[in-house]
Amino acid sequence: PLIELAGKTMGIIGFGRIGETTGKIAAALGMQILAYDTIKKETDVAEYVELDELFQRSDVIVLHCPLFENNKEMINRESISKMKDGVIIINDSRGGLIREQDLADALNSGKVFGAAVDVVSTEPIRGDNPLLTAKNCLITPHIAWASKESRERLMSIAVENAQAYINGQPIHTVHA
Repeated sequence: PLIELAGKTMGIIGFGRIGETTGKIAAALGMQILAYDTIKKETDVAEYVELDELFQRSDVIVLHCPLFENNKEMINRESISKMKDGVIIINDSRGGLIREQDLADALNSGKVFGAAVDVVSTEPIRGDNPLLTAKNCLITPHIAWASKESRERLMSIAVENAQAYINGQPIHTVHA
């Protein structure tokens, strides 16, 4: 089903460059933006809140943070219980941020409406990963970075490197 985003709240965990850009796009779609980050910067895009408040108020939760020992499996049965019924969870950051069995259980029960994950705890994904059989779960193979523009830039750099090498003037070299 089509989901109306205008008027909904997006909570972004990790409000660095990518998180803020995500917030700007979501705000342009009419969403209210909440942010949680250990480092707060000046922004007119989002309202900074504590993590529990973000869980409670968000219709969509997006993970854009690195994985550290203190946030490992931060999306788990306990944190999901604080979220709105029908929340959507998106993770294109690190697979270890989510306890996958807990997310699968929440998807199958309907507590979480849907999830989109570009990363999983073990890559390549194992056949017994519970998200593979969970309802309303979209899994992509760690390619969120691969926009058309990113791939075009990589190809241009590869061609530029090859031409420079052929001309005897290598660029972008790595020295061991």
